[in-house]
Amino acid sequence: MVGTQALVSDFVSKLRRRKIEGSQATARLTAELLRVLISQHKQLPANGAAALTEFVRSVGEQLIAANPIELAVGNIVRRVLHIIQEEDFSLLKDSVGGLKFSAEAAVEDISEGKNNQNSLAASVVSRCLQPPLLRAVHDCSPDSPAACQISASRDGFQGKGKSADRSAKILKSDVIKAVNELIEDIDTCHEQIAEQAVELIHHNEVVLTLGRSSFVMEFLCAAKEKKRSFHVFIAEGAPRFEGHVLAQELAKKGLKTTVITDSAVFAIICRVNMIVVGVHAVMANGSIIAPVGMNMIALAAKKHAVPFVVVAGTHELCPLYSQNPEVLLNEMRSPFEVLDFKEFSDAMDYGIGSGSPLLHVVDPAFDYVPPELLSLFVTDIGGYSPSYINRLIADYYSSDNLTLQQKPAS
Repeated sequence: MVGTQALVSDFVSKLRRRKIEGSQATARLTAELLRVLISQHKQLPANGAAALTEFVRSVGEQLIAANPIELAVGNIVRRVLHIIQEEDFSLLKDSVGGLKFSAEAAVEDISEGKNNQNSLAASVVSRCLQPPLLRAVHDCSPDSPAACQISASRDGFQGKGKSADRSAKILKSDVIKAVNELIEDIDTCHEQIAEQAVELIHHNEVVLTLGRSSFVMEFLCAAKEKKRSFHVFIAEGAPRFEGHVLAQELAKKGLKTTVITDSAVFAIICRVNMIVVGVHAVMANGSIIAPVGMNMIALAAKKHAVPFVVVAGTHELCPLYSQNPEVLLNEMRSPFEVLDFKEFSDAMDYGIGSGSPLLHVVDPAFDYVPPELLSLFVTDIGGYSPSYINRLIADYYSSDNLTLQQKPAS
């Protein structure tokens, strides 16, 4: 069995070398890694939830530091932390509910005058649950079998002995099951998104997109399968030109497709009925981080009142804001994507006495698009306006996990 640190180090290395890219692939692999690490984490003391939370938090810090721009990593880490807290609360609630039910049943036996062994246990439970003044009235011998039984139950409830170990195992099992459900949701989210295409895309419409997104491709193909006849304009998405790949894929599916240059978006926008795009991340205020060139399209859509629809999985919902120091909004890619070094070698030489190159090449990977330029988010759990994203995020993340750095002990 591979050690925990070896698994983490290997995953960190892949993130640093950009061997893992794309929000869906990154989210799935991160969830799978955490599932393995949780299953191998055997040292669970009485406070199993706290120990497991601290362990996942420490691993999450390493993963996020390896590639901060892949916000899906932090999203999944925070989702798993939220799962641990929810499962621990559910286990605690079940324990409290069981103890309360036993106490109520025992008190009913006393009220009915049942003189059996349960009535003795009931008196002890009643005594434990009553205020100090009432407990003095129902005093009983601490050496009685019922008292020992109730004491053992209370010790297990407080996390002592074998009961604590059993609770820790149940907690880990429940967390792994919940993480499995999370992985399944990530794998199938494109299906739920695609099902909503027929409600948004109609006959003889013109749809515009940028670059290539697997969610957008599934979304458009789903509308085509529902006998919708429409035309797709694809901005090529320079300098990586991923729009060319999407155009080939859609053409093979029988969709009418036209590739345009990024600079032609404003000229063609008056013919467009709707814009459908995929994103890198959705921030807490309803803004998006998307492939470079997306803000230009959003501005053109706003100018011509064209609906701007974002398709995104719930794993792309980030609980942070753009101004949070933990968020890295952009990264600069290699200038080689923009120009060939051989053709511009002279301009790249350092100027005499200047100490700096004569030519600078800026190749950002992403654009930030504010929420006021967006119309609708289509997710695997439904469609929402940008103003509702903050409320939606609250269902998936805990405010205690927004900052993964451990708080100093008081």
